[in-house]
Amino acid sequence: MSTLKVSFSSQGGFVGRDGIRTTQDMATVTFAPAIQRHVSVDEQRVDGPTVQDVLAQCVARAPRLRGYLFNDQGRLRAHVAVFVDGRLIHDRHTLGDALNNASRVYVAQALSGG
Repeated sequence: MSTLKVSFSSQGGFVGRDGIRTTQDMATVTFAPAIQRHVSVDEQRVDGPTVQDVLAQCVARAPRLRGYLFNDQGRLRAHVAVFVDGRLIHDRHTLGDALNNASRVYVAQALSGG
C-alpha cells in the first residue's frame, strides 16, 4: 500500500544549462472547476518525476486538497480522475506514472451515470 508522501524542496524546479530555474521547465497541474468548487486552488507549476510527486507538492501548497483527493489511507479517491498529457493515468495505487518537464496533469472529478 502506498501513501501520499509530502517531501520536496521549496525551491523546486529543474535547473537548465545556464543554471537558471524556470517554470517552463516544470509540469503544469490543473484542477477541474468541480474540484475548485470545494478547494480553491490555482494552476500549479511543479517539478517531479511522477504524478505522486507533483500531487504531493500541490497538497503541500493547498492542504485542503488532501481530504478531497485522498482517503484516510492516502489513496486516490474513487471519484477523482487524473490525466497526464490527455491520457488517464494507469497507476492509481502508487501514482507512479512518469512525467516529463512539459507534462500537463489534469485532475478532475470522475462522473458516473447516464
